[in-house]
Amino acid sequence: MSLGLLGKKLGMTRLFDEQAGSMIPVTVIEVSGNTILQVKTPEKDGYTAVQVGYGDQKEQRVSKPDLARFKKAGSTPKRFVKEFRFETGAATPETHPGFETFTAGQWVDVIGDSKGHGFQGAVKRHGFGGLRMTHGSMMHRRTGAIGCRSTPGRVWKNQKMPGHMGTTKTTVQNLKIVAVRPEDGVILVSGAVPGSKGGYVTVRPAKKKSA
Repeated sequence: MSLGLLGKKLGMTRLFDEQAGSMIPVTVIEVSGNTILQVKTPEKDGYTAVQVGYGDQKEQRVSKPDLARFKKAGSTPKRFVKEFRFETGAATPETHPGFETFTAGQWVDVIGDSKGHGFQGAVKRHGFGGLRMTHGSMMHRRTGAIGCRSTPGRVWKNQKMPGHMGTTKTTVQNLKIVAVRPEDGVILVSGAVPGSKGGYVTVRPAKKKSA
């Protein structure tokens, strides 16, 4: 994995491509203030990685071990911390390059937590068709039989059931960076990315598509 950026989703807007005469929907991601907190080496930690922090927060909201770790790195306490792993022997940066990490036109993957929808039934959560709506039926959006009688005699693992929906780690691959705006502290990524406004996301170089 290469070094990426941590950021916050600010929302969506659109840009107009005058040459192509088309409109491009983009997500605005704030990425200013990425700080390298620790460089891990095979000799000391068993692998090569760079630990990056983003988003300042108050010292009283951080545990004492974490506060000592932040002070050792010469950084303020961070809300969002993530490691970017490198191949053994690869060169690792001592300071984060910031906006220079990505350029316009580059393909990236964006990782974040999907929007939470609370407890939902099987129709909304999994797209079940539901039961009949006529002839006196009193169950319309129920799950129906789950196969727990004589055959197979139990409920299989991973059976689709009602439950908590959303708030899961989601990766959207192969999005293009439309623009990089250091003066505003943001990058503009084509399409939608996981999460609500204000949610933290990770932007890394695309694994399945090169520039």
